[in-house]
Amino acid sequence: MHLTLRQLQCFSAVAKNLSYTKAAEELHLTQPAVSMQIRQLEHQAGLALTEQFGKQVHLTEAGTEVYRYARSILQQVDEMDDVLDKLKGFAGGRLKIAAISSANYFAPRLLGTFHQRFPDVSVSMDVTNQKAVLRQVLENDVDMAIMGQPPKDSHVEAIAFMENPLVIVAPPDHRLAKRARIAQRELEKEVFLTREPGSGTRGAMERFFRQQKLKLTTGMGMGSLSSIKQGVQAGLGLGLLPRGAVRVELQLGHLVELKVKGLPIQRHWYVVLHKGKRLSLAAEEFKSLLTDEAVDLLGD
Repeated sequence: MHLTLRQLQCFSAVAKNLSYTKAAEELHLTQPAVSMQIRQLEHQAGLALTEQFGKQVHLTEAGTEVYRYARSILQQVDEMDDVLDKLKGFAGGRLKIAAISSANYFAPRLLGTFHQRFPDVSVSMDVTNQKAVLRQVLENDVDMAIMGQPPKDSHVEAIAFMENPLVIVAPPDHRLAKRARIAQRELEKEVFLTREPGSGTRGAMERFFRQQKLKLTTGMGMGSLSSIKQGVQAGLGLGLLPRGAVRVELQLGHLVELKVKGLPIQRHWYVVLHKGKRLSLAAEEFKSLLTDEAVDLLGD
């Protein structure tokens, strides 16, 4: 078989997304160009690798096998690139990060510091939900990820690098805003704005209420920390958020932290890596920046 890396890259993108359109967007190619590469690969294999029912793409048995080998081959190529990057220094190096959306209030600042130190490194960060972040780590699509809840998976390593206390915030004119000490039972009278199901912050809030045997009343579901902050300021409900994410609003008096017994919920931020992954020199430097300098750089 006379395969090309471009064919394997295109097929891997289609297999991962189960969509020619999304694969084309990911690779910055046209959809016909991706389709042509897949047809050429199928001609080399002598078997159909995908099948389509309506708009849904599925892998055939042969496609599943080719995808497994393609991922392994492309990983080897990436590792070769990393070794060559080390030999060249940072010229032409790259860094791929995934982060849960809750980390978006600080992760760009750390990447900005990294870029100032190593301007020749190509840096990209995908901000998405916790499930998608973990998938990218397990499938070796990124060098590492930033998460607020360490995953329970034997194939990954999670290293805590910064505290991430969760606090309940309210608008400054809220009935509990000026209380010096608030009993937990008072929370049962309130409505809480929540993130989407599967969010680490939402999970922490649900666990807290469950452990304290409190009834949780939820209001609007919000897609981001920013929307929850705005909703709380508008009086739509209370929010449980990372203290670091609301530091500015607390300083300006747009929000207040409620002094509830048993809070804040003490958590950490983690850098998560696939066990056994060989990090490039750029990735090693960014990992060190997280574990050694993040607290000082962010003033947390």
